[in-house]
Amino acid sequence: MSRLLNTLLRLFLIALLVAGLLAIWEQIRGMDILSRFRRGDKTAQSVVLKEIKALGKLELVKYTFKDIVEHEQVNTYLPNANAILIVEGEATGCIDLTKITADDIQATTDSITVYLPRPELCTWKINHDRSRVYDTRFSFLDQSQLVSDAYKKAERQVRQSALDGGILDQTRKNAHQLLAPLLEQISGKKTGLAFRD
Repeated sequence: MSRLLNTLLRLFLIALLVAGLLAIWEQIRGMDILSRFRRGDKTAQSVVLKEIKALGKLELVKYTFKDIVEHEQVNTYLPNANAILIVEGEATGCIDLTKITADDIQATTDSITVYLPRPELCTWKINHDRSRVYDTRFSFLDQSQLVSDAYKKAERQVRQSALDGGILDQTRKNAHQLLAPLLEQISGKKTGLAFRD
């Protein structure tokens, strides 16, 4: 009986030692102290072309945003985890020129009217190279998931901020300022632009 107890005690101490070493390793893993012992990095890549797509969207305006995002993950038993990010994002307004048909161009002897498709929000994204995690708290188990969820929330906010900031109206204005003079120069006729409803 005492032999079994000694064996169980040893296994418990070994498990405790391993858990302690893992905890210490997690603490020092990200520190710059270990960088002295590295000899360099090697990376192997194999890039495969997945898709080729023709583009016809004319980008006419880009909005850039900087924001502080606080994301909280509500937990049942543990304290709520939260992450604070400082993010920079951008949104682009454009017009899809592939949607223009021959019926959208009406010409007379001295003028041309072009009916353009409605402006749209082409892209919105977070610039990860200009964004950073400021702080995380109580993210015991899955800090990467917490930060990923915070970035998704920030990306949705970039989209909404662009729409609220009038990016579609600005795209419309820029189309008049940029395209009308260009088309007049090419055609030699007075050119007017209109947008479909």
